[in-house]
Amino acid sequence: MNPEALSRLRFPVHRSRGRRYPEAPHPYRNDFQRDRDRVVHARSFRRLEDKTQVFTPALSDHFRNRLTHTIEVAQIARTAAASLKLDEDLTEALALAHDIGHPPFGHAGESELDRQMRRFGSRFDHNLHALRIVESFEQRYAMFSGLNLTFEVREGIVKHSRDIEAGEDPLLEEYLPGLRPPLEAQLIDLADEIAYNTADLDDGYSARMIDSGELAGRVPAFARMREAIEQHYPGAPDGIRFLECVRRLIDLLVSSLIEGTYQAAGDVGVGGMDDVRGHSRRLACFTLEGRETNAALKAFLHEHVYSCDALLAERTRSTAAIAQLFQHFLDAPDRLPANYREQAAGLPIHRVVCDYIAGMTDRFFWRTWRQYFS
Repeated sequence: MNPEALSRLRFPVHRSRGRRYPEAPHPYRNDFQRDRDRVVHARSFRRLEDKTQVFTPALSDHFRNRLTHTIEVAQIARTAAASLKLDEDLTEALALAHDIGHPPFGHAGESELDRQMRRFGSRFDHNLHALRIVESFEQRYAMFSGLNLTFEVREGIVKHSRDIEAGEDPLLEEYLPGLRPPLEAQLIDLADEIAYNTADLDDGYSARMIDSGELAGRVPAFARMREAIEQHYPGAPDGIRFLECVRRLIDLLVSSLIEGTYQAAGDVGVGGMDDVRGHSRRLACFTLEGRETNAALKAFLHEHVYSCDALLAERTRSTAAIAQLFQHFLDAPDRLPANYREQAAGLPIHRVVCDYIAGMTDRFFWRTWRQYFS
C-alpha cells in the first residue's frame, strides 16, 4: 500500500463548515480535537458506563458495557484512519460519539422505544437522538445549548451508518442529503462491527455460550487460526488459545477494512475529498475475505449468543418495563422531572417521555421503574 495511502481523501480541518455558534480558535487544539474532548466530557458519554452492550452486569463484571465498547470502536477506527492517512481526530470524535444516543438495554431498548413512538406516527433512532443530545440536551456552556460541535461531526453522527436522501426528514436537510459523508465517517460503522463481533465472541465464550469447535466449523478464518494456535501453543489453556484466535480475527478484519477501502478508492479513481461525497456509493469496505468472515461471525453470534434463553428473558423483561414506564409518564406527565416538564410545553408529550427514558442508564431506569411499579 502506498505510504501516502488515501491522504488525498483526508478531510482537512480547515475546510470545516464550522460550528453553529462561531467560536474563537483554540491556541493548540484544532476544531476536531476540541469536538473529541467535548464528547468525552459530556454527561451522555459518561452514562454509557451503565448502559448494556449485550450482557447485563448481573451475569459478570467482566463483560463489555456501552462505554468500553465505544473505546474499542475508537481504537479500531483511529488505527484504520492512521493507516489510510485520513484525519484521526475527526475519526476519533465520531467513534466516541457514535453511541451516545443509545437508550438503556442496548438494541432491545432502542426497538421498544421505536415501537412506542410508532403509536404516534413517529420513530426513535439512536443516531438522531444523539444529534438532539449534542445540539440541545447537553448543557455545559453559557453561550449556547448543546456542545456546538462542528458540522462534520454532527453530519457524521447522523450519517455514519446510513445515507440520507433529500426530503427524508426536514430536520436533516442541512446535512447534505444525497451525498456521502467524509471517508472518516464511513469508517465508523465497519469499525463498530469489528468491535462488537469480536468482543461478543470473547464475552460469549466467557459466558460458556460458545464452543470453539462449533465456531471453527462455521467460520473458516477462525478454523485456520485455531489450527495454527494449537500447533504453536499446544500446552496453553483453552481460554488463552481462544483469545489468541480472537486477537487474530481483530487483526484480520481491521487489515481487511484498511485494504478494502484503499482498493475501492483506487478502483473507482476517486481523486479528492469532494469526490468522496459525490460518489455513487460508500468507499469504506472490507476485502472479500473480511466481508465473508464478518458475515459468518454475525450469523454464528445470532444463533449461539443473541438468541440464548438468558438474554432473551432479560430482553423480554426490560422491554416490558420500558412499555410500562412510557405509558405511566404519558398518563402522569406531572411526574416527569421539572426540566422535562418545561420541554413538554413545546413538544408532544410522547417525544418528551421518549427523550427522558432514552437518557436513562440501566440502573436509573430500574430505580425509577421500582418507584412506581414495585
